Formats: sequence, structure tokens, C-alpha cells
Amino acid sequence: MASSYNRPATLVSGEAVKNKPDKWTVHSIYKLFLYFGCCFVALNELLNTIWTPELRQFTLIIGILGIWRYSWWFVHAVRAEIYQKMVFPKKRHAAESLWQNGWRPHHVHFMMTTFKELRDTTEKVVQSIINEARLSQVPVTLWLGSGDRYDEDIISHYLKQYAQDVDIECVIVRQNVPGKRMAIGLVLRAMSRRGIHKDDLIVFMDGDAILSPGILQKCCPLFEIDTELQALTTDEEVICFGPKWVEIWLIMRFAQRRIAMQSHSLSNKVLTLTGRMSMYRANHLTCHEFIRTLEADHMEHWLWGEFRFLSGDDKSTWYYMLTHEAKMLYVPDALVYTIERVKGSGIERMTQNLCRWSGNMLRNSTRCIALGPRKVGLFIWWCVVDQRIAMWTMLVSPIVAVNVSVLHTPFFILAYLIWIAVTRMLLSLFLYRYCDKIYLSFPCILYINQLLNALVKVYCIFRLSKQRWTNRGNQAAGYDNSLAGTLRNFMADYITAVWVCGLILITSIYTTLIDVPTVQTVAALLENFK
Repeated sequence: MASSYNRPATLVSGEAVKNKPDKWTVHSIYKLFLYFGCCFVALNELLNTIWTPELRQFTLIIGILGIWRYSWWFVHAVRAEIYQKMVFPKKRHAAESLWQNGWRPHHVHFMMTTFKELRDTTEKVVQSIINEARLSQVPVTLWLGSGDRYDEDIISHYLKQYAQDVDIECVIVRQNVPGKRMAIGLVLRAMSRRGIHKDDLIVFMDGDAILSPGILQKCCPLFEIDTELQALTTDEEVICFGPKWVEIWLIMRFAQRRIAMQSHSLSNKVLTLTGRMSMYRANHLTCHEFIRTLEADHMEHWLWGEFRFLSGDDKSTWYYMLTHEAKMLYVPDALVYTIERVKGSGIERMTQNLCRWSGNMLRNSTRCIALGPRKVGLFIWWCVVDQRIAMWTMLVSPIVAVNVSVLHTPFFILAYLIWIAVTRMLLSLFLYRYCDKIYLSFPCILYINQLLNALVKVYCIFRLSKQRWTNRGNQAAGYDNSLAGTLRNFMADYITAVWVCGLILITSIYTTLIDVPTVQTVAALLENFK
């Protein structure tokens, strides 16, 4: 559990994380050596059935599937290194030169939504905005999308007390319709009425996102040196108040995010414009099409009919940018701290987050794929397709391991667990480069995350209308208890069972755990029924 908000940025931002000198200590390397040593001893001393003649083919199938998935991981890791070492440093050098020569944006607008956030968190967020206005000497307007006077009073009083020496204005837009999307839409409409300069920059941020020092200096000049750049998103680091394993899980997720974001950004696109903190040119955000996409984004589904999206506003803005073939960028050295307060069960919170994230991804991936590789870009388009494939392929190896253990020998599951321990540690070696220390729990948490995420996606893909956002007023949508809703839920359960059983059947047939009936056998059976 993180002890305070005052974690030094040098421990968690950009290059400092990746090249932290005391991370790869003798002690850390020795722990990794012991880990792999224990795996080696287990393979040699425990009853090992993976290479017995009758089970060798199952091992090869799991290995081939693993090689395919790990090769894709390796591609992302290589692309991330290219972006980090070769592509982005040139952009950073040009941006720094521009800033040092006196360039400043015309105006920066912070669009922040909040709902009954803790006072301490809100004050830290507002203080970070004040610090940025003071450091950059840029005129700032804070547009507050609010659903309650509680948040408005905290922010207004804090600005009056601590922002007297900076050029900052606060505009409060009280929403009259519930939901974060409507709050953002109302703020953007207020901006349009006020009149936003086309060269202004607009920051989208959540009410629990704390900006690290110098984030405007790192982000704003990138729009000036690249006139085609329309949006960017930043690095994130978690401050977790909850179980230690949840904090490690989130640290691991953000390490994965850094690899993926840098890989995607090499293609001048990202897979999400993260709602915690993203920056846009003003010319897009005040147009009616963008506002309606954000506040009324919806989907037409054959089973669930037409329904609106509850969360995932960052995916809606991303999809809008894709349709306009906009250039997007990830800024690895611009950091935002995100606050996670876990109350109650950590597993329940983990599952809820995965449901929300996976649901947002699935609701948007279908229409993104429909745009085609020419509009989206081949690599980014395939990344979206791969997200849909990976949720099924992730389930193949555990299905094979369980089936072989039940039908042949229970010792196969032991060899499978050793395989998981080795392969997930190899993947974790890539992740360690993007976090602040070596966590030996990464392999276990990584596998649980992959397996649970795949199961959640399989569940969500047939229930796209069901949405819940527990950490924002416990909003819910798609939970219909009428007769029609009950029948739809039954149909969703039936389809899920058919697909899962189909996956198990196909996997079992492909691995020859069960034999496909021959034509002669089928003919004989039909003959007996006559």
C-alpha cells in the first residue's frame, strides 16, 4: 500500500523507471537465478511427463501456441525499444528546443470531471494544475464538469487561496443529466459558446489524476513541431490504497501499457486516448460531431438492441480520431499519477475493472475493425483483431492441460505449472524494464491476469449492454429484469455455453484427445436407427 502522494517522480517516470540504477542489483539478479534454478530442479526431479511418447504432441501444441503469442509480445517489445531509443528522442529534442526558445501555447484548457471525490485527492489534483500554470506561464482555464456542489466548493476555495499569483480561471458547468459522458458534453458545449481559439490545447483529465511537474512543457510543444498531431496521451503510474497484491497487479498493468503504447505509437496511433490525461487540439473538440459522439455514443446489437455506452469515453474519442485518420502519440516521459482506492475485496475490484476495461474494448473493437486496415493502419488494425483472437487462444493451453491431466495422467498439470512459471518469468523480464523494481510475484499475477481477463472478455462479448462503474457513483446500465430482459439473458447464457463447449470440443479434437467419428461409423449408427 502506497504511503503518501509524495512519491518522487524520478522513481516512476519515463527513462528514470527504465534505467533506475539500483533495480538490477546483485540481490535482484540472485533472486532471479534462484527462481529459474528452482524451475530447473522441478523439471528434472519431479515426475515429468511432458516428453513421454503418448503426451509429447500435447506439449508441442502448447509450445507452438506459446511461441506464436510470445513472438507477438517480442514484436511489441522491439517496436517499443525503437520508439523509445530512436523515434521519440528526436521529437523530445525538437520540443525542448522550441520551449527553451520561448514558444508557449496560446491557451490551455483543462477539462476535468469529478464526482464526490475525497477532499485530499481533489486538492492534490488542483494543486498540480496550479503548479503547471505557474511553471509554464501559460494562461489556463479549468473547466469543471461537476455533478455535486461538494466538489465545486472544494475547488473554488482552493483556487482562491492558492492560485492568486497565476493566470487561471475556473468555469463550473453543473450537469443536469447524470453520467460522466454528459458532464463532458456539457463542458464542451460551454467551450463552444465561449469561443475557443483554434490553436488552443485542451486537456482531458479525471478528478483523481495528479499531474507530475513539467507535463505541459513536455506535451504542448509536440503539437507545434508536428502540425499533423491531433491528440496525445501520457504515461501513468499508480498510487494504490489497498491490498499489496492489487498494487503490484496495477504496477504490472502499467508496465504492459508502456510497452504496448510505445509500440503502437510507432505507427502514429494508439489504442486508447486514456481518460486519466490526454491532450487534444481544440479544432476537433468543439465540433458538434465530436460532442455527440462522446455524450451519446451507442451501439446497435442483434440481441440487446440499441444501447448507449456508460463508461469508455476515452474509447469514443479514440474512435472519432480514427475515423478522421488523425495522428496520435504516446508521450513516455510525461507522467500522471492515478489514485486507486480499493475497499472490500481486491479480487472483486480486479474483476470489476477488467469487466469495465474489456467491455469498453469489445464495444469499440468491432466498429474499429470494420474501418479496415487502410483507414486505421495495418499494424494498429491487426492489434485490435489480435485482442479478439487472444481472448480465445489464452484459454486453449489450460483446457489442454486439464483435459490431459484428467484423461491421461494428473502429473501433466504439474509440468504445465512449471511451464507457466518459466514462460511468465521470461515475459516478466521485459516488464521489469518498465517498472521501478523486480517483483518475483509478476509471473503468478501475470498468468492470473491473462486467464481472468480472457474469461471476463468471453463473458462480456455476449453481454455488451451490461455496464457497471462502481467507482463513479455505482452507475449501471443494461440490467433489465423484465420478461424480455430475462429471455435475452437466457439467450446470452446459452450462446456463451455453446461457444465455450465448442472451444473445448475443437481443442480436444485438434489435440486428438477425442477422435472424430469416421464416415463409416456415422453410417453404421444411422443404419442402426433405421
